[in-house]
Amino acid sequence: MSGETGTGGPTLLDELRAAIGRYVVLPSEEALTAVTLWVAASHIQPALQHAPRLAVVGPTKGCGKSRLLDVLHETVHQPMMTVNTSPAVVFRVIGKNPPTLLVDEADTIFGPKAGEKEDLRGLLNAGHQRNRPAWRISGPEHKPTAFPTFAMAALAGIGNLPDTIMDRAVVIRMQKRKPGERITPFRSRYSVPELNALRDRLAAWLIPLRGTAAGLVPKMPVEDRAADTWEPLVIVADLAGGHWPAQARAACLAMTRHEIVQDEQTSMKTRLLRDIRRVFEQDGNKEALRTQDLLAALVQDAEAPWAEYGTKGLNAHHLANLLRDFGISPGNQRFENGRQAKAYARNQFLDAWARYCPDPAQSTPAAGHEAAPARLAQAKPAAPPSGTLPVSPPGGATGPKRLR
Repeated sequence: MSGETGTGGPTLLDELRAAIGRYVVLPSEEALTAVTLWVAASHIQPALQHAPRLAVVGPTKGCGKSRLLDVLHETVHQPMMTVNTSPAVVFRVIGKNPPTLLVDEADTIFGPKAGEKEDLRGLLNAGHQRNRPAWRISGPEHKPTAFPTFAMAALAGIGNLPDTIMDRAVVIRMQKRKPGERITPFRSRYSVPELNALRDRLAAWLIPLRGTAAGLVPKMPVEDRAADTWEPLVIVADLAGGHWPAQARAACLAMTRHEIVQDEQTSMKTRLLRDIRRVFEQDGNKEALRTQDLLAALVQDAEAPWAEYGTKGLNAHHLANLLRDFGISPGNQRFENGRQAKAYARNQFLDAWARYCPDPAQSTPAAGHEAAPARLAQAKPAAPPSGTLPVSPPGGATGPKRLR
């Protein structure tokens, strides 16, 4: 990258990164880098072939998801913030220079009771790639009309979003702040002017470079859809130069590896939910099953992985840990002869079953659409302009480090 193209770019991205980090505690240094580049990429969106989603997810309320959307609203290109909009509105605001969609409470769009929002879900899936219009009958003459869907989108919600969204997203897994982790309060009177000034400087720098960005084909450390999703962020880093090309690729590699691990864990948990539903069905869908009886039935399934889970097979501690993310936990239940025992109530599982493994008789998704983990590139990527990529993810093999 020439010095002229990168003039001011590294410093501006550094300032943006610092500003975001003042208002939000992100889960890792790599996540802060990714959010910074995602914001910048929104300003060259018309030059991009893919519009990466930013999935801002957390296990509970109070993890900073909405605050991050507030910061994005003041820094991205032409923000459109919504909690509960209609597909018709979104279809009509997306054009050649589309807004950046910011969707809070996105879990309400994809839950089991969100049937009327299926069009919006389809729009968010299709809009990841250019030239994927949505056709609708429109106007007084009822003519088939193609509505563009291509737009960058950040979606914040509790729990994982559907695989079709997560597979197209840079995933930011928010956590509650620890005691001692401090942020600057977000106050409109001073926060908005500061962030808007950064937004205007980003636009002044990047909008004239859209033509250059459209012609870039950066070397990526990952392949397939992960490369499609991260390419806009790496393009911005290459436009900036300095330490950013190496930093962007390191973040890409670390966060992609982390999501592969998360995918494997999620697949195991989804398998457990399905197997537990089968055990309840085989036992007549009783109101509750003793923990020991549930474990015995799971371990006895020769085709399931539970007999070999851990060192001695699935136990009560393992079971509680695997189900905790779904808000499911054992409790004292009274059984025959008035005896009490630790057990799992069937009604605790109903929401998780509907969200993560719906009954095929009630839901018929297209076959063959399970998200596959992103593959890392087989060929060694070209050396970035400065520094080298780490052999393992920053923060070690267990994933990115918590950002203090």
